[in-house]
Amino acid sequence: MLEKLSFIENKYKELSKKIIDPKVMEDMDEWQKLAKEHGEMEPIVLKYKEYNEAMTTLEEDKEMLKEKLDDEFKDMLKEEISELEEKVAKLEEELKLLLIPKDPNDHKNVIVEIRAGAGGDEAGLFAGDLFRMYSRFAERQGWRVEIMSTNDQGIGGFKEVIFMIKGKGAYSRLKYESGVHRVQRVPETESGGRIHTSTATVAVLPEAEDIDIEINQSDIRVDVFRSSGNGGQSVNTTDSAVRITHIPTGMVISCQDEKSQLKNKDKAMKILKTRLYDKMITEQNAEIAQERRSQVGSGDRSERIRTYNFPQGRITDHRINLTVYKLENFLDGDIDEMVAALITTDQAEKLKQVG
Repeated sequence: MLEKLSFIENKYKELSKKIIDPKVMEDMDEWQKLAKEHGEMEPIVLKYKEYNEAMTTLEEDKEMLKEKLDDEFKDMLKEEISELEEKVAKLEEELKLLLIPKDPNDHKNVIVEIRAGAGGDEAGLFAGDLFRMYSRFAERQGWRVEIMSTNDQGIGGFKEVIFMIKGKGAYSRLKYESGVHRVQRVPETESGGRIHTSTATVAVLPEAEDIDIEINQSDIRVDVFRSSGNGGQSVNTTDSAVRITHIPTGMVISCQDEKSQLKNKDKAMKILKTRLYDKMITEQNAEIAQERRSQVGSGDRSERIRTYNFPQGRITDHRINLTVYKLENFLDGDIDEMVAALITTDQAEKLKQVG
């Protein structure tokens, strides 16, 4: 760890010189790139400086203790050494946390896709519950929710709902929500009082920026059609709905929520870019050795990650074996405790790799 910190400190010093070099400053793109790297290193370098200062004082005190000193001064030194040892241990842990590789997507907005799984109408209603839960959570964070595409099931709930959450650090807080969510409850239509189990799949994707992914126009086919409501009832007399097919991957995105064809096309392109970017990240992560991958991560979306049990009023996250008994509040967006626990577990896994 100390070798890594020494390397970062030297790199930081080099960058400090470069960002004030007039020649470098002439190339704004290059300067911004170097300034960003310099800014990311600064908290580590400052903490490392604090650690070195504490270590120097600690070593000096220990050397002094070997000398002939009166008892009162010795006791004072011993107390200071004990405090410094605690401080050094704390600084080491802080430095390890700072050395954890940053997820380059953590600062991004997210596109969340929720699809009803097994369980018929009840699964669609549960998908609606999850949509409300994430929307309420976003509101509590001061983030903005924008619906991209919906496929209603007619009796409330969704067969599919795709929406964007815009806010600083949205991906860093929501990336652990990808996977299969399971609900156990008695449906309103169930006269016998039997508990039904239904599922919904959640995918949380970092919004792709133009610099992340470029789509060749010859790789897409755009079809327009008349948008329709439930049961095929026409809700629009113009061809405002848009279907985009990405020919190389076969991905198909349809948007018809907006009355404007242009807005529907923009939303469909945004979803397509984000899915292609996510595919690229997934393929890159697959190349990483299994032992180095986080156990919590944004992992396999076919994995059952959480159960919402209504009769017992509990939510259990199966990845970290955490159960909380506040189902009503949780579904109203009070998911901070679970999010914090997932982040902490993920960091603990990554800390093992810092060494």
